[in-house]
Amino acid sequence: MERYLEGFMLGSRWLLVPLYLVLVVLLLAFAIKAGVELWHLVVQLFEVTEAELVLSALSLIDLVLVGNLLVMVALSGYETMVSRIDRVADMEKPSWLGKYDPGTIKLKVAASLVAISAIHLLKNYLAHGTLDVQRILTLTAVHLAFVLSALILAFVDKIAFAEHRGQTS
Repeated sequence: MERYLEGFMLGSRWLLVPLYLVLVVLLLAFAIKAGVELWHLVVQLFEVTEAELVLSALSLIDLVLVGNLLVMVALSGYETMVSRIDRVADMEKPSWLGKYDPGTIKLKVAASLVAISAIHLLKNYLAHGTLDVQRILTLTAVHLAFVLSALILAFVDKIAFAEHRGQTS
């Protein structure tokens, strides 16, 4: 009975696969959105101001950062929790794959959120002709909360896993 229960529990990790596939489909949606944004920019290139061009570039960078995050979480989560990704013929396995544990992924996600938040803060600052101080202060507070959260996660990870990774405090 125990052997069957353990087999069932171990096999349940495959229930994560549809969730990782959702991330891949979401990545496709981001790629399409980036293409649409680029097309709009190219069509209106000679009519946009420099500030609008910078805002468009920041929007595209934002989409790329989120896309990177989706790939990192999907691939490393699959390899960590479901099954090792073997080298597929004609495909090169990314060098970072297999090296990230869940703690490292959390830190990468936190760092990405800080970068995305900084881009949104900058976009809001640049996008409005008049400065809405209350909005900027609110966005800055949210950004600082992301920064603080990332720092706390990094600190806790360093303390919790220092012995495991052979580090000293």
